[in-house]
Amino acid sequence: MRRVEHVMGFPVSLRVDDDHVREAAADAVFAWLREVDARFSPFRSDSEVCRLDRGERPTVSAELREVLDLCEDYRLATGGAFDARLPGRGLDPGAVVKGWSVQRASGLLRAAGARRFCLNAGGDVIVAGGPWRVGVRHPEQADRLCTVLEIADGAVATSARYERGDHIVDGRTGRPATGLLGVTVVAPTLTEADAVATAAFAMGAEGVEWAAAREGCEVFAVDAARRVFRTPGLPVAAESPRRGAQV
Repeated sequence: MRRVEHVMGFPVSLRVDDDHVREAAADAVFAWLREVDARFSPFRSDSEVCRLDRGERPTVSAELREVLDLCEDYRLATGGAFDARLPGRGLDPGAVVKGWSVQRASGLLRAAGARRFCLNAGGDVIVAGGPWRVGVRHPEQADRLCTVLEIADGAVATSARYERGDHIVDGRTGRPATGLLGVTVVAPTLTEADAVATAAFAMGAEGVEWAAAREGCEVFAVDAARRVFRTPGLPVAAESPRRGAQV
């Protein structure tokens, strides 16, 4: 089963290799992601996030509370570099919402009996039942890969400047983060991989070692000086280039 839909502003592709899994499982995945977009988007005036930011909601749903608690955890862990409430901007928990919601979507697939699948949300990926190969795009050359990862079960997320420019802001300075060209994180869940990649990018060069120290995380990064860093446990495919300093 294969399905591609445009949700939350980016393409989401689903591949399930289990013949017994019905189309209803894919329907549930995309219905959930559309619900998340409607409820948590900072760009929809009627979303729960925007209504909370305007003070129109006296209570917060359990799902949004979970997301906001994760945002606060990462704000504290990064000394304020990662912040869902940047000065002059409205509440935007999107850096957590994407990975969190897609991770939950993978839970719907598992509940439907899926054992081998790949769920790709705008380049951030959850795989199960591998091995699967996941390419890491070169941060400056769209037709090249920096490396190829081989993963059986887990998640990969990348934060970089090549798609949306200087869109990640260092909450400590209020200015765009420019110390890294790209950072990729491999983790057990996309909730962790996506948030850690964004937080590390916001921190700049110091974010590489910070991310590498997170339990269960492996890191591949390219800094503004074009130096390449990777953790010793990064699951690089056999024929993929392995050059670069270890952190």
